[in-house]
Amino acid sequence: MLAATAATGAMVLAGCAGGGNEDTINIAVANHPWTDAVLANVEEFEAETGLNVEVTSYTEDQLSQQLNVRLNANADDIDVMMVRPLQEIRTFDRNGWLADLTEQATSDEEWDWADFQEGPQESVTLDDRVLGVPLATEREVLYYRTDLLEAAGLDVPQTLEELETAAQTIQDQNPDVYGFVSRGARAAAVTQFSSFLYSYGADWVAEDGSSGIGTPEAREAYTFYGDMLRNYGPPGVTNMSWPEAMGIFTQGRAAFYTEADSLYTNATDPSNSTVSDVVGFAQFPEGPAGSRPTNVPSWALAVPASSNNQDSAWEFIRWATNQENTIVAQENGVIGARASAWETEMPDIPADLAAAQRTSAEVGVGYSHPVVLNVSRARDIVGDPIVTAIEGGDVDAALDSADRAFTEFLASENE
Repeated sequence: MLAATAATGAMVLAGCAGGGNEDTINIAVANHPWTDAVLANVEEFEAETGLNVEVTSYTEDQLSQQLNVRLNANADDIDVMMVRPLQEIRTFDRNGWLADLTEQATSDEEWDWADFQEGPQESVTLDDRVLGVPLATEREVLYYRTDLLEAAGLDVPQTLEELETAAQTIQDQNPDVYGFVSRGARAAAVTQFSSFLYSYGADWVAEDGSSGIGTPEAREAYTFYGDMLRNYGPPGVTNMSWPEAMGIFTQGRAAFYTEADSLYTNATDPSNSTVSDVVGFAQFPEGPAGSRPTNVPSWALAVPASSNNQDSAWEFIRWATNQENTIVAQENGVIGARASAWETEMPDIPADLAAAQRTSAEVGVGYSHPVVLNVSRARDIVGDPIVTAIEGGDVDAALDSADRAFTEFLASENE
């Protein structure tokens, strides 16, 4: 039976059983809505397979720490683990810690790997090897005030140019409202700026493996994002991550806000938001290269290479990520990676948000920052010119410097 006990805060729910028991699957997970939704029904899996599932649940930081310690020690007491694809897959693979799931994933027609969206698929695939199965995804969408647009006689912006015009118009008409808000702090801004970068036709890394942020398209994207937050954003925005930016929007002080859809309840919950009844959602506006929002998996399931129960581990992953459980998770607010899940109506999600999510998933890009081993350092490098642009500094000079630094960084990572 499922071995997990309730705990509070950052405490571990239960200890994993030791390795070597072929009838028991030891699973290390994060405290997350997906865990609550899907693992609540794990008795069904146990009844179908005759296997026992032992679960240990951690906070996100604790899980990362435990995985690094246990996998580095080549421990065999974890068979399935939740991992963060964009932060950990490359590092874990470089260290030889991940089992290759390609054969299991691609040969199972009933389970259907092809049903997973392209962006999330790419994030768990390295050198044509499937190293995990994405669980939860998020996209960048446009949050906006329906009342302010109506009062200004404006339609929902379909392009970035229209977004700028609408932000300026509403700000001019409402002295107490900023036209636009988003994340402005150096590293935190990178994930939200990504959608602007891609929609301008640029990318973090060029095809030859060098920096891509020095291109004309990237320069236009950096300039546009900086201009938007400098001209129509709140003061102090270069110190803002999502909680501060969301606070500006939910306090009724901004007309437009680009943010991850996974945070939408912060804006629609009347107990947290003064504008809950006038919030609208739309697909990220088109740039010169179209609408290219991020569509990224925040979590995936993977199997340690040191597990002695890899066949049983795959059986669990297969069950936990099938079409039925993807819908179960989605009904509990966890947007999955399967395209087929969108064929089911989502009554608890605002209709305009669901529409934006569907279309965004079709065109989304599966990473929201440079896909490298040292993500923190990369975000600092590419985030510096964002701050310069917001502050009205010399964007070209900042990008020249960051472009050189990022090219050197990428070369060092490949040594």
